Amino acid sequence: MAAVPDEASTSVKTEPELLEDVKNESLSVPVSEEPVLGNGHGVSPKAASPPVAPLTTPEAPDRQTLLAVLQFLKKSNLKDSADILRRECGLQEVEESPALSPGGQNLSGELDGEHSLLSRVTSAAISVTGGATGQTGTAGKVLLNSGPQDQPDVSAVLSAYTQQGDPALYEEYYGGLKRFIESVLDCHRAELSQLFYPLFVHMYLELVYNQHENEAKSFFDKFHGDQECYYEDDLRILASLTKKEHMKGNETMLDFRTSKFVLRISRDSYQLLKRHLQERQNNQIWSIVQEHLYIDIFDGMPRSKQQIDAMVGSLSGEAKREANKVKVFFGLLKEPEIEVPLDDEDEEGENEEGKPKKKKPKKDSIGSKSKKQDPNAPPQNRIPLPELKDSDKLDKIMIMKEAAKRVRLGPDSLPSICFYTFLNAYQGLTAVDVTDDSSMIAGGFADSTVRVWSLTPKKLRSVKSTSDLSLIDKESDDVLERIMDEKTASEMKVLYGHSGPVYATSFSPDRNYLLSCSEDGTVRLWSLQTFTCLVAYKGHNYPVWDAQFSPYGYYFVSGGHDRIARLWATDHYQPLRIFAGHLADVICTRFHPNSNYVATGSTDRTVRLWDVLNGNCVRIFTGHKGPIHVLAFSPNGKFLASGGTDGRVLLWDVGHGLMVGELKGHTNTIYALKFSRDGEVLASGSMDNTVSLWDAVKAFEDLETDDFTSATGHLTLNENSQELLLGSYMTKSTPVIHLHFTRRNLLMAAGAYGPQ
Repeated sequence: MAAVPDEASTSVKTEPELLEDVKNESLSVPVSEEPVLGNGHGVSPKAASPPVAPLTTPEAPDRQTLLAVLQFLKKSNLKDSADILRRECGLQEVEESPALSPGGQNLSGELDGEHSLLSRVTSAAISVTGGATGQTGTAGKVLLNSGPQDQPDVSAVLSAYTQQGDPALYEEYYGGLKRFIESVLDCHRAELSQLFYPLFVHMYLELVYNQHENEAKSFFDKFHGDQECYYEDDLRILASLTKKEHMKGNETMLDFRTSKFVLRISRDSYQLLKRHLQERQNNQIWSIVQEHLYIDIFDGMPRSKQQIDAMVGSLSGEAKREANKVKVFFGLLKEPEIEVPLDDEDEEGENEEGKPKKKKPKKDSIGSKSKKQDPNAPPQNRIPLPELKDSDKLDKIMIMKEAAKRVRLGPDSLPSICFYTFLNAYQGLTAVDVTDDSSMIAGGFADSTVRVWSLTPKKLRSVKSTSDLSLIDKESDDVLERIMDEKTASEMKVLYGHSGPVYATSFSPDRNYLLSCSEDGTVRLWSLQTFTCLVAYKGHNYPVWDAQFSPYGYYFVSGGHDRIARLWATDHYQPLRIFAGHLADVICTRFHPNSNYVATGSTDRTVRLWDVLNGNCVRIFTGHKGPIHVLAFSPNGKFLASGGTDGRVLLWDVGHGLMVGELKGHTNTIYALKFSRDGEVLASGSMDNTVSLWDAVKAFEDLETDDFTSATGHLTLNENSQELLLGSYMTKSTPVIHLHFTRRNLLMAAGAYGPQ
C-alpha cells in the first residue's frame, strides 16, 4: 500500500570545505530511530514483538551546537546541506526545538568516519541506545499519545486526504472507472487494471480521514473483492483503519508521505485512460492519479496479463525503469597469481602414458584464464579488500586442486545430496551455515545459543592458555598443532552470549571467525580458535534477521526489523555504510561474488542491490508476492536468484536489471537457494520438505536482452518452468533451511526434524 520513496536511491553527501570549517565543532545529537511497528505481512517467520525504543531529545548544549552549525551553513549559502541536517535531526526550523523525524529514509550515503556529519549523528544514535533503556516507560507514553514528535509528519501525510468530492459519489466514480476498464480492448485491460488497487486504497483512506465512516465501510465492502489475491494482507490492514484516529501514527501513512505507487503502462493505454477521465470530468480520480501515483510510460505494445502479474505485487508497485539503468560492474575480480605445486597431480599425469609435463601447461591454462580481466568487472582497487595471507594462498591452491576433481553437473549428471538432520531441536533451529571447505557446520537456536560441529574426524580444539603457550618452541615446524589444547577437543562447541533467538550464522572465508545475529539487536563475532565472543556490534535497535560475510572476509552486512541494512568491517565498531530505502524489514542479505555490491530482500516484497562504494541503490527488483527470505548469486556474478513465502524462485539479470525467469514447483516458503560451483545447477530448499534441482544453464541461455526489452523493462517468461526441473527430493518430515555445494559439487542440505 505504500510506494517507492522519491529519494530512495539518493545518497547524502556533505561539502569537504564545510567539514573543514566545522570540524572542531562538537556535534553530538542523540538520535533514536522510530520503532517500525510491522506491516502485517508476516514480518518474518522469525518475528517477535520488538521492544519499544526510547525517544530522546537533545540536551541544551547539544541543541545549541546543532543550531550553531545550521546557522553557519546558512551563512555559507549551503542551503541543501542545512536542509539535510535539519531533516535528519528532526528540526522544522532553526528556532524550533528539535523533534524526531520518523521518516528516516535519507540515511543511505557515504559515511566516511570523521568526514561525514551523518556518520557523527549516526554514531551518537548508536551510543545513545545503550544507556537509554531506563526511559522505555516514558517512550511508550510519547508514542501512545502521538506526541509532538510525530505530529508534523502525520499532519503532512494526512493533509493530502482533505475532502475533495462528495463522499456519496466515490462508489460511482470508482464503479464508472471499473466499467470503462472492463469495456476496453483486451490488450489495454490488463494494463489499466493495475489502477484498481492504488485508487481503491487512496479513495478509502480519503473517506476515513474525512470521517465518512459509513461510506468508507460501504466502499470497502463493495470493491475489496475486486483486488488481486496477492494484496490480501495489505487489505486486511486497511480494513482495520476505520476511524481517523487509527490513521495517526500508522507507518503506512508515513510511507505515503514521500511515496508514489509506481505503475508501468504503455503510452496507448495511458492516452486511453486520460481521454476517458477528461471526457467524464472525473477530477476526483484524476487528482489521485496525479498526486499519489507515478505512471512509468513506455513506447511499444501493451504488456500481457502474464507479464504484468510476474512483475507486480510489492508494497511499492513496480520499480521505475530509471532505477535499474545505473551501470553495475557484475564481473569477477582478477584472481591473484599463485603458483600451484603439482605434487599429487604429477603422479596422475604419469599414469597417462608417462607424460607428466602435459599436466603442467593444462594447469597454466587454468591460471591464464583468471589472469584475463573481465570487461564487466569493477576496477581491482574500487573498494579496499584485505590482502592475502600465506594461509589464504594455501587455501586458494587447495581450491584449485579440488576444482580439478570437481564433478561436472548437468541434466544427465545430478549431484548426490547429503542431508544433515538436527534431531531433538524442538522447533528451535533458526539458522545454519557450512564452511566453504565443508569442514564445520554451525546452527543458531531459539534458546540464544550458537553450536558448532566438526564434519570431519578432526575434533574442534581451542588454543592453549597463555601460560602454556609461553612454554612452546615457536620455531618448530608443527607450531600450529602445538598451540592447540588436546584437552579441549570435542565434536561440538556451544557459544553463549546472545540474549534472544539467533536468526543467522555465517563463517568467514578463512574459517577463523563466525558471525551470528539475534533478536537482541546485536551481531556477534566469534573466534573459532578460542570459541569465545570477540565483538558485539550494536547498530540495529531491533531484531537483526540476517548477517553475512563478504566472499573476501573483513566486511560483512546485516539487515533487520528497522528496515535498514548496514555494512560493517570486523575492526570497526560503527557501520561503514547504511543502506536505507526498503519499506519494511530487511530479512535476507547477500554479497555479490566481487564484493562490490550487496543484495537485500525484504517483507516489502522487493529485492534491492546496493553499491558498497557509495551506498546508492542501483537495482530494485519487484515480482514477489510475499516476503523474500533467501538470495543467491550465480558464481559468475551475472544472475541473482530470490525465493520467499510465495513459493516461487525468481531469476534476475543483474547487468540489465530484468527478471529473466520464474521457477514454480514448491508449495511452501523457500528458505534455501544455492548455485553449484560451476553455475550449472540451482538447488532450492523449502518448508514443503523438498530439495529441488533446476537447470540453470537452460534457464539463462538465449536471453533476448535487446534494446527494446531494456527500454520496456520486461521479458516474455517461459510459462512451463517444469521443463527446467531436473529433480525433486523429499525428506521424511524435515523442512530444508540451508543448502551448500562442496568444492567437488556434492550437495549438502540441513534442517530440523519436525514430527508430523
